[in-house]
Amino acid sequence: MGAVFVGVRHHSPACARLVAATIEAQRPAYVLVEGPADFNGRLDELLLGHELPVALFSYSDEHASWSPFCDYSPEWVAITGARRCGAQVRFIDLPAWHEAFHAVGNRYADAELRYAEVVERLCREFAVDNVDVLWDHLFEGAAEPEGLAEYFDLLRGTVDADEGDSAREEYMARWVRAAVRAAGDRPVVVVTGGFHTAALKAKLDGDAEWPEVPERDRGASYLVPYSHARLDAFTGYQSGMPSPGYYQQVWETGARRAADWLVESVATRLRRRGQPVSTADLIAARTQAGALARLRGHEHPARTDVLDGLTSALISEDLSQPPPWTRRGTLRPGAHPALVEMVAALRGDKVGRLHPDTPAPPLVEAVRELLRTHELDREGEVALDLTDARALTRSRVLHRLRVLRIPGFERTSGPAEGAEPRLDERWTLTPVEGRLTALIEAAEHGATLEEAAGAVLTRRSRHAGLEQLAAVLFDAVLCGISTLSGHVEEALNEGVRETGDLAALGHVLSGVIGLWRHDRLFGVQQDPLLGAVIDTGTARVLWLVEGLHGGPAPADPHRLRAMAATRDAVRHAKAVLSLDAADVTGVATRVSDDGQAPPDLRGAALGLAWALGAKPDVRKVRGVEALGDWLAGLFAVAREEVLASQDLVGVLDELVSAMTEEEFLVALPALRLAFSYFPPGEREAIATAVLAHRGVAGSAGDVTRLQVDPVVVAEAMAVEKRVDAVLAKGGLA
Repeated sequence: MGAVFVGVRHHSPACARLVAATIEAQRPAYVLVEGPADFNGRLDELLLGHELPVALFSYSDEHASWSPFCDYSPEWVAITGARRCGAQVRFIDLPAWHEAFHAVGNRYADAELRYAEVVERLCREFAVDNVDVLWDHLFEGAAEPEGLAEYFDLLRGTVDADEGDSAREEYMARWVRAAVRAAGDRPVVVVTGGFHTAALKAKLDGDAEWPEVPERDRGASYLVPYSHARLDAFTGYQSGMPSPGYYQQVWETGARRAADWLVESVATRLRRRGQPVSTADLIAARTQAGALARLRGHEHPARTDVLDGLTSALISEDLSQPPPWTRRGTLRPGAHPALVEMVAALRGDKVGRLHPDTPAPPLVEAVRELLRTHELDREGEVALDLTDARALTRSRVLHRLRVLRIPGFERTSGPAEGAEPRLDERWTLTPVEGRLTALIEAAEHGATLEEAAGAVLTRRSRHAGLEQLAAVLFDAVLCGISTLSGHVEEALNEGVRETGDLAALGHVLSGVIGLWRHDRLFGVQQDPLLGAVIDTGTARVLWLVEGLHGGPAPADPHRLRAMAATRDAVRHAKAVLSLDAADVTGVATRVSDDGQAPPDLRGAALGLAWALGAKPDVRKVRGVEALGDWLAGLFAVAREEVLASQDLVGVLDELVSAMTEEEFLVALPALRLAFSYFPPGEREAIATAVLAHRGVAGSAGDVTRLQVDPVVVAEAMAVEKRVDAVLAKGGLA
């Protein structure tokens, strides 16, 4: 009998029905399906009794891909139909980890972009918006999808296969030839993407031996639960078909009832959100959908007929963005509520479940055991005292799960990179439907939780910038992973040595100093590589700031952070610095006296010298330009020293009091930034010193606890000044 080819569009109910009818009519000896051939020995796992959608997840070094199946996937229908009629089933495509798939994340993603020109021509000819609407118009609503082979032949005739497609087609053709020979006088049904069908038909002559399955050095394949949300093209997934919830209804009940379901589902969702949807609105939507279907030549309202009818009936104002079904894109923020609910209804909410006997990678059981052992397999809040060894171990388990992006483990507070250390953490544990899927997919990184988290951090570090490297190092410390720290620290040291970005350098230096200072908490034990980063970073900061010139500019909190980190390096890591405190103080003094340096940097330099023991000349403050920016720098680095200097507070009070109203309004944003470095109690202490300097009795608390935003007060002062000027000009003052 030979081969009977059924070219399909992946995730198409019409194609799934065609596959089922073909298998039922042919009663073949073999059913060959586009799928990973290395899974043939485990096909029984697919038929354990899962709740679809599920996906076959395959991974190897640096690559992972999914082969998703839902109830109406032609490939799934081919597998189940073959088993019912006693045919042998074989996947015939190259494994998903093969180099032919290196640019492919989803095996069953249709490749319309490769033949966009002919698709655009067909869309113009049939007056439709895109390939999805074209497909519905030609095939999905028809009782029999006539012309399907001609459609695929037309698409394939416009483009050449790339190297990956050619390799796959040659491999699949070998399976077809071998199956035809083995089947004798019985047919062989071949179910592949329609793009490949013509090429396979042309390759029926040649070697008829069963092909070998390529082997890999590392990697594995496992079934994972999937969901309609992950399948939907409207949420960014290139599935080949959007709106899986709607097509599930088409598969189960037919196009006419699916149209009614969509109207009712959208109405229900909108009413739950408090949006008014009347019976008259629904009647109008159905009427409009029916009229559009007749106008467009559809036997029953198609998906876009219903959506356009709903849009017409429910949305009266202009839309801020085109509906996603007209352009096959995701909804952007600010979309109309009706559009949001239409897309949600189309998507559906079905979530797959694996049969309990489904094999899982070692990581899944390893994590379950860790959660049980450390009492983290529950719901609720978890408080951890990080000075306790058992709590620190639990924290590391949770951080490793966080790094792997396993859902259901959210840290609400705890130590932060570059911040003062916290000795406690709080987490919220929540049961999440997608946790099993995430764990199976995380298994590509390793068989244990520590190994997998370490592999993810190493991968993050390979192409990371300076700040990202510091974040990776901090995550590694929180996870208790030391295997990658050497690599990351060496890369950090090199990046610190070469960078010209003072802001990034300050971020890194403050983070590394935090780890160095609190080694007992994090278990870093004053690592010598960390010390090398501190030494190199401190010298680099001083080299950069001494050459930084420029006129007055808003204070930059990021470079001020670098100056504060330099102060902390001298204070807390003096033993690893090649510079001594006198060298640092000398650079700081030169920068503070440099009239060409930015005001905030000059203030920070004076603060650095002061914090390291140099006595500042308070009289120099009187000649400072851009006082607010200068103070921001000073306070960022020498906050404690300022609080202890009554003389400086008095001079600052005199300078601010001497400002005109206009000068004060200009300086106000910088002054607010400067004083934001002081917590409320310290601001009150400064207010007390100011009152004492003026000889005024009263409560400093009343001065610092304004009920109105200072900016509002300043704006009111400006308005009053303009009113006074107008009155004076008119002789009414």
